[in-house]
Amino acid sequence: MDDTNKQQDITELRVAAIIPCFNEAACIGQVVADLKAALPSAEVYVYDNNSTDATIDSARRAGAIVRTESRQGKGFVVRRMFADIEADTYVMIDGDNTYEAAVADKLVNKLLDENLDMVTGARVEHQAGAYRPGHKFGNWMLTGLVKQLFGDDFDDMLSGYRVFSRRFVKSFPQTSSGFEIETELTIHALELRMPVADVPTAFQDRPAGDESKLRTFADGFRILFTISNLLKQEQPLRTFSFIGLLLLVLATILGIPIVTTFVETGLVPRFPTAILATGISIIAFLSFTCGLILDTVTRGRTEAKRMRYLDVPSMQAIIEARRAAAAD
Repeated sequence: MDDTNKQQDITELRVAAIIPCFNEAACIGQVVADLKAALPSAEVYVYDNNSTDATIDSARRAGAIVRTESRQGKGFVVRRMFADIEADTYVMIDGDNTYEAAVADKLVNKLLDENLDMVTGARVEHQAGAYRPGHKFGNWMLTGLVKQLFGDDFDDMLSGYRVFSRRFVKSFPQTSSGFEIETELTIHALELRMPVADVPTAFQDRPAGDESKLRTFADGFRILFTISNLLKQEQPLRTFSFIGLLLLVLATILGIPIVTTFVETGLVPRFPTAILATGISIIAFLSFTCGLILDTVTRGRTEAKRMRYLDVPSMQAIIEARRAAAAD
């Protein structure tokens, strides 16, 4: 598809650039300006999350539509943005000017060209030291964990720079409240087997004096908890079978000496241990049974989410419908 057709496709769509924001007065103006330059037809929304600086004034001066979310946490802001804004394509980016907002059109074109549901701006360090070592290691570890458990379609699971189709946004059953929102977005796409892609984008450091809101260890543990919780919800048979297997191994270790003694002497000298091993074995069996039952429930829930997802037209279908309406 040539550049003219690509630009035409973008202008035929309602594109919303959505920016969750908390105390980003020093950066938000530049982010809004870059988005407006890259996507002239897009409406740029800044959702302020109880900022105590001049973020709201800076965003309005830059030409953004400013709205607020009083519940503190990025997850709450994203939930509000997805619920409030009606568009065909959504560009979500953080307001700290660390992502390459000027190439937002490339991400949107990727989404349109390949009829995708999500494109992630995979961070490539543009300045030495821009990507803090703790954050970089945590992202590598958590992304690798999700690849092992859910699928390997992403190289930067925690990126805050993403483009979504309408069908993704309106089928996303969000539950997280903080920075773990990126994990939930990624796993939602993987579980519904959505067509997705990564696009390498430059990542730079914050301006001097502007501190990151991400707490390396606290938010890292919250993300890890979110992964484990989603694993339990989305893959209960795998989760409870693993727990059952561990319990069964423990029961076997406790029970082997008792069985050996009984075979040799016909006596069971350690009744408490025998009762404990039996109880653990029963719990292991119950764990596996719970996994089977919950797996059936999860399959039904996944089918319901898939049907909701399919209720919304794809990007290509929306473009073709607009062109047909214009031709008439």
